[in-house]
Amino acid sequence: MTSFKGRYKNMGIKNSRLQGFFQLGPLERLEKVQAFDGLSDSDVNSLHGGAGGLSLERADKMIENVIGTYNLPLGIATNFRINGRDMLIPMVVEEPSIVAGASYAAKLIRAGGGFQTSSTDPLMIGQVQLVRVADPNNARAKILERKDELLSIANAQSRSLVRLGGGARDVEVNYFSTSPMGPMLVVHLIVDCRDAMGANAINSMCEAVAMLLEQITGGRAYLRILSNLSDRRLSRVRVVVPPSALERDGMTGEEVVDGILWAYSFAAVDPYRATTHNKGILNGIDPVLVATGNDWRAVESGAHAYASRNGRYTSLSVWERDEEGNLVGVLEMPLAVGIVGGATKVHPTAQAALKLLGVQHASDLAEICVAAGLANNLAAMRALACEGIQRGHMGLHARQIAMAAGATDSLVDELARRMVEERNIKPARAAELLAELQLQG
Repeated sequence: MTSFKGRYKNMGIKNSRLQGFFQLGPLERLEKVQAFDGLSDSDVNSLHGGAGGLSLERADKMIENVIGTYNLPLGIATNFRINGRDMLIPMVVEEPSIVAGASYAAKLIRAGGGFQTSSTDPLMIGQVQLVRVADPNNARAKILERKDELLSIANAQSRSLVRLGGGARDVEVNYFSTSPMGPMLVVHLIVDCRDAMGANAINSMCEAVAMLLEQITGGRAYLRILSNLSDRRLSRVRVVVPPSALERDGMTGEEVVDGILWAYSFAAVDPYRATTHNKGILNGIDPVLVATGNDWRAVESGAHAYASRNGRYTSLSVWERDEEGNLVGVLEMPLAVGIVGGATKVHPTAQAALKLLGVQHASDLAEICVAAGLANNLAAMRALACEGIQRGHMGLHARQIAMAAGATDSLVDELARRMVEERNIKPARAAELLAELQLQG
């Protein structure tokens, strides 16, 4: 695996530890973000939304039957240091505590040197399904004999990708002797996608080689499409957190490490827990994917499949204690992302988010994603082990309930404060408190 250290643009010496960032208003935060990375006014307008965001006209060209656009909050996770570089991470998400959790965990991880990341080559798999093949073993041999011809046809479909150093690299053949419909051969094209996610290029390549595969095997080609289990396109992150960084009132750092390791152990052995544990990892990854215009659904499907790669669904991350007593976490998973083509080149906010990150290659973005994923994983396990997840969510959830009850401006914070104090965060109580405050005011 290779690291993205030094592979993206020179961002100078920056510090993502923005003290008091959460206490600022949205426009003040935006000014801090602009100062951090020297974004243009146009970039800032795109991040801010409104007139600088996605226009109805542009949206109408992106998908079918457009009648409007839909806004979600865009937040900034602070404190990230990845391979020695300080970064601000844009995250688009509706769920409370995710941005705060990532920022807090990143601060803990800074105490151990930050995130260390790496990636494999961006190899993806395209599949061609062949049925009614009379002699599968002979057909397999014939396909491999003509591998160079198949690769040539595939690469003719994306000469620009080949010029950039990518393209179809290899051909593999798998035989399934039984299925609900009968036996089949499945041909894999192994494609280096460089900085693209690769779906369109791979699908075109599969379509192009299908006719020759039919001629070689005497079978019929049905499905010709990429696989979202991109298990040859992996990104990895490792963190070390000293116990001293995890100390809290009433608990030593060693006790917190114990609690986190018990939480991980639960996910390691129980698929019911592992599913929620892995959702916590994707809580950090998906918002970065959405912010940058990437296909979060493809990444999620690949992640869950990868979690089952050994025949049993388990935790994507691994946590342990090293010889010095430090908490050590590792996350390795498939991450097929792109920084060219698709929504990344169409959506103005996605373009601004990528500029803020300063990435030069798709692997850079993938490594940022796994760092955000492991940060959220740590934040969730720490909360579960130390105080229960609900307490961490309480304040933000109370504000949402207050707004849903009709509170505006300062009344939102007052209602939220009172409900948290009462530990009664319910719509009915919010309505009662709002009526009382309105009578008083």
